[in-house]
Amino acid sequence: MPEHIALDKVESTLNELIETLRSNQEGFKELGHRLQNDRAKRFFLAETQVRAEYAAELENELHRMGVHDVKAGTSYMSKARHLWGQIQASLVSGQMALLSTAQKSEHAAKEVYTSALKEDLPLPLREILQRQLTHIQRSHDQIKALHDVRSASD
Repeated sequence: MPEHIALDKVESTLNELIETLRSNQEGFKELGHRLQNDRAKRFFLAETQVRAEYAAELENELHRMGVHDVKAGTSYMSKARHLWGQIQASLVSGQMALLSTAQKSEHAAKEVYTSALKEDLPLPLREILQRQLTHIQRSHDQIKALHDVRSASD
């Protein structure tokens, strides 16, 4: 890693992303079990796996940089937990509320990735984050489409 890039900043940035991914993974898993629409169920359960893979990929990058004790970030953690905590409240409000919560969560994930890409990170890591962000943006669009279809049918 180039000397001008501080390992501690890279580590904290990646930990924050990992926590975001883990939070979304848990939330998507819950949605996959709670939603009634089969297409939506399949989508969220598939995204659960994608988030696990992305978190593992970032953990591997930390290990490759010599960080052996991967710790979750704290700055985004409370916000992510709050969003997914809304899922529990949404369960009584219905399917639309669940999809709205998922959409908010994906928007928050996009913000965390966008913020991370503003940091001084090594090029290979930037490429990984950009690839992951591109997928998350597509996921956000798919959740919005699921929400809009559900909204139009109500």
